[in-house]
Amino acid sequence: MTLAPWSERPLEQARLLNPAFVGTLLWSCARAYKTAADQPQPYALSFLVAPVVLHKSTRESLPITTRTSLVSWVGENPRVIVGFAERARSIVPMVKEAVLFASNGGLLQVQESRVVAKARPRSMARFEREASDEVKACIKKADFLGKWFALSGDYTTVMALWGVAP
Repeated sequence: MTLAPWSERPLEQARLLNPAFVGTLLWSCARAYKTAADQPQPYALSFLVAPVVLHKSTRESLPITTRTSLVSWVGENPRVIVGFAERARSIVPMVKEAVLFASNGGLLQVQESRVVAKARPRSMARFEREASDEVKACIKKADFLGKWFALSGDYTTVMALWGVAP
């Protein structure tokens, strides 16, 4: 994994794809997945979170409730799949960087191809309180994705519906 030094990354990439923010999204998703499935989230699903949540039109088109099946939602919203695989592939290095950062920071732990969300840090409340509305929306949708993915079947099926493979 080779990433450009922070001083050489585009400003938008540094803001949206910084490892602390993406790590927070991954933590939120993994925590919600564990709650809904009573088991840790498969590591491979980590690579869906950022391209779904950080793409505003995709994030805003997500259903309100997890009762909406992923299969039916994708069928009713085929435009979200257009370009998704390339978007997801292009940020794989940043997601890996975020997993490492969040693991070193005590937010996540990777165990046997699963991601375990560690206990909510005290600093999270302040971070969420001071965050912009868009950051709050991203965190909320990452939480939603964790529950939704947990209720949508095997992770390989979830990934296939998004047009990607583990």
